[in-house]
Amino acid sequence: MSLRLTALLIFTCSLATRAAELAPVKFSRDVLPILSDRCFYCHGPDEKKRKGGRRLDTLEGVTALNDGVRAIVPGKIGESELIARILSTDAEEIMPPPKAHKELSPAQVETLKRWVAEGAQWGKHWAFEKIERPEVPKIEGATNPIDAFVRAQLQREGLQSSPEATRETLIRRLSLDLTGLPPSIEEVDAFLADTAPGAYERVADRLLASPHYGERMALPWLDAARYADSNGFQQDGDTFQWVWRDWVVKALNANMPFDQFTIEQFAGDLLPDATTEQKLATAFNRNHMLNGEGGAIAEEQRHVILFDRVDTTATNWLGLTMACAQCHDHKFDPITQRDYYAMLAAFNNLPESGTPTFFSSKIRLAEPLLDAASPEQKAKLAEMEAKLAALKAELKSEEREKEWEAKVVADESFPDKEIRETAQQPAKERKRDKADKLHKYFFEKELPKLEPKLAKDIAELESRTKSYKNEEYPRVMVMAETKPRESFILDRGNYEMQKDKVAIATPGFLPAMPADAPRNRLGIAKWLVSAEQPLTPRVIVNRHWQTFFGLGLVKTSEDFGVQSGTPVQLELLDWLAAEFRETGWDVKRLHRLIITSATYRQSSAVSAALHERDPENRLFARGARFRLPAMLIRDQALAASGLLVHKMGGKPVYPAQPKDIWDALAITKERDFTYPQSTGEDLRRRSLYTFWRRTVAPSDMFDASARNVCKVRPNLTNTPLQALTTLNAPIYLEAARSLAESVIRTAGTEPERRISFAFRRLLARWPDGDEARLLHASLDKQLARFRAEPGAATAFLAVPTTLDPAEHAAYSAVCLGILNLDETLTKE
Repeated sequence: MSLRLTALLIFTCSLATRAAELAPVKFSRDVLPILSDRCFYCHGPDEKKRKGGRRLDTLEGVTALNDGVRAIVPGKIGESELIARILSTDAEEIMPPPKAHKELSPAQVETLKRWVAEGAQWGKHWAFEKIERPEVPKIEGATNPIDAFVRAQLQREGLQSSPEATRETLIRRLSLDLTGLPPSIEEVDAFLADTAPGAYERVADRLLASPHYGERMALPWLDAARYADSNGFQQDGDTFQWVWRDWVVKALNANMPFDQFTIEQFAGDLLPDATTEQKLATAFNRNHMLNGEGGAIAEEQRHVILFDRVDTTATNWLGLTMACAQCHDHKFDPITQRDYYAMLAAFNNLPESGTPTFFSSKIRLAEPLLDAASPEQKAKLAEMEAKLAALKAELKSEEREKEWEAKVVADESFPDKEIRETAQQPAKERKRDKADKLHKYFFEKELPKLEPKLAKDIAELESRTKSYKNEEYPRVMVMAETKPRESFILDRGNYEMQKDKVAIATPGFLPAMPADAPRNRLGIAKWLVSAEQPLTPRVIVNRHWQTFFGLGLVKTSEDFGVQSGTPVQLELLDWLAAEFRETGWDVKRLHRLIITSATYRQSSAVSAALHERDPENRLFARGARFRLPAMLIRDQALAASGLLVHKMGGKPVYPAQPKDIWDALAITKERDFTYPQSTGEDLRRRSLYTFWRRTVAPSDMFDASARNVCKVRPNLTNTPLQALTTLNAPIYLEAARSLAESVIRTAGTEPERRISFAFRRLLARWPDGDEARLLHASLDKQLARFRAEPGAATAFLAVPTTLDPAEHAAYSAVCLGILNLDETLTKE
């Protein structure tokens, strides 16, 4: 008997003795993650990269006879080649091979052995399984199902939930989470005074109904939609996609069911009798980058856009890294190239060439939706066009232009050959740029000879009208269908190397589209939110959980494939997914369920022992605590200081940025890339409305998505550069000055009361004794300095003040400190 077989038999006997003491191995939770991470790269779905003809990602593969052996013989360790290979000490035989740097840990080896010994039961990856609503655990005192699942898991881990946070912490947490703004002192006092049952729920309902709810909840969706106010690339042209941004805010405030929210953005133009709003919704898939460079190859760029749409769809709704299958079958998930290009085919019927159409500084690829303009904008344009038509009628310019064109055609000696060739073509066959040039020639060179003054008036009004239509009047890019194109699998994603033809279809390993579903974007959209879809409800619920806890139940919110790992609270995830779908995809209902749970309301204070046991709070044994996003830090400062302008919607604004921030773009004279800083109230709008240039994003949004591709997992940062900004940027200094002026004018004359007032504006609570003493000492120090150096006070304030300059400057410095406290910059 060989030494290898002897060792296996000894292990088999010892394992049988311990089997009764151990919980059964679960394939999707315990085994599949190991196989995926350590084996699938060489023995997985990608046939071209598969080594030795051995496949370990299917039951047929692991049990098939290959070179006289089977990778797995259920219940028989001694006959299972997989176990023999992972136990081998021979460098030529051991798996994974040493050069792969994927050595199995002892615990992983133990798991695989036990799995085989227990019968090697097979199954799907947990995220690909049909969603079945789990039974809610019966836990004493748990009235919210979320708490029942969380506490049941904590009991299994030998842990307990944390106590509820203070009321001041709760209302600040709720306000920031649901509206992105801190509560006012009046709102805090009202909540503290409301001792009747249901006080917390009443605050939650008020915030859910706030118009600022949609502004807050739009932020993660804009990241997922790769929304920006410009196209990207050289000579980064602006867009009018902000009209779609406003659609998102309105839809979220109206609590549009998520299935409708999906269908309208994906295929609103294909709905029967589609409304303007439904067409506008499809701008979601026009938020991609556009390459307007002269050397760009049209068909190549068209495919870049198609790839982007597939990847965005897969990441946003399915939580799949389908981009891997653009060039080859996925190495880990059961996604083939055919699956990828069958999905791409749904986007391949759009009237786009890949070459942008230029309208002044705006670069567009699609025919714009003109009806998206507001009634006021439509009225203004109509007035300008009516006045222009009246002037032209008075001048009889159209008749004169036609007469002139006829003369040009007849005049073989006409000096401009291009103009004459255009005039010879029927009006309907002229290309737009040629027709515009012909029209311009007539108005600038011929008409002034006949009616100089009237021609000048018409030319000026026509110029203003055209400029308004191109630069001010919203012309939003939306989706549309045209004559179907043939779609092919592309060899390594090369648009010039077509292989097999494909038809519109969904990935083969997921439930199929109904036979009677339309084979277009609308069919795909309905499939994404169908009752059979196992991924969309899980993926979306996970992202909503992530919004409130900073971490999803599945940490890899962008990847629900076999590399994602199993969530600690899988039953909770499935219960929430089933609940979300079965109650009408009601987002506000889901949010209310989460925020009214005791799990959400826990204190975020953590003991050293609990932090060591669960540093990422994956068990949710305490409240979430993480740094606020940069946008909310800025909005909080504006709101607490009284500077925030609450106006909603409209064109993006240009708050203060470093001088010449866009200079790097001004490489030609075609466009003026001077940063057009706003004035007045536009300087203090919410960060949601800040103009987002794709090539040079706002300099103070350190943790924000680049908005070039779909991003669904937020960045968290505490970079020193952000501290430099929040301590020195004009908007934060202005917020500190404004807050200081407010406390001096409204909080009495006692320093302690003034300091407490400023403190509560930001943190909702009163400062404790140590905090009050430190802040008072800081105030005294600043007062002494500024009284000794009046010039320093004036320089620090930077603007005239009607208050005592030294006092105003000292309180401003203290308020700036409060604005930069760790607790201020953190969601507690």
